[in-house]
Formats: sequence, C-alpha cells, structure tokens
Amino acid sequence: MKTYAIPVEKLYVPAKKRQEIDQEKVETLAEDIIENGLKVPIQVRKDEAKARLILVEGAHRLAACRALGEEHIPGIFVQAKKF
Repeated sequence: MKTYAIPVEKLYVPAKKRQEIDQEKVETLAEDIIENGLKVPIQVRKDEAKARLILVEGAHRLAACRALGEEHIPGIFVQAKKF
C-alpha cells in the first residue's frame, strides 16, 4: 500500500477514539518518534459527504505527532467496513 503525507489539521478523530487516548502512552510514543521516526502509518478513510478524512487506526500516533507539532503524518487510505 502506498503511504501518503496526511495533513494533521485535516483529520477528524471520532469521539470514541478521542476518549481512548492514554496521555502517558502518547508521551512515550512521542519520545520514540523523535528517536526512531514513525514506523507504522495511521489508517484513514475519506468521507466524501463532508469532504474530510476520518481516522480509522492510529489515535495515539496522531496525538503524539500533534504534540510534536508535526504538520503531516504518514498514512494509508482504507475502505470503510461494511456490516
């Protein structure tokens, strides 16, 4: 899969994912990103109806990159799951 530079400011994080954020984990991850870079890209999907990108996986990685002041984060596009 191709990795893209996703603008951090364009990402919408669903409420449930925001509630699951562990600040200690974010800080540890931010330190690791400084030392080693981000190894696993986040997963996003397009919401054409609202012209936005929705975070599917990687809430802690995104929070760590935001804490570091990053403007872009590596990400891959995935399809929404159908139930």
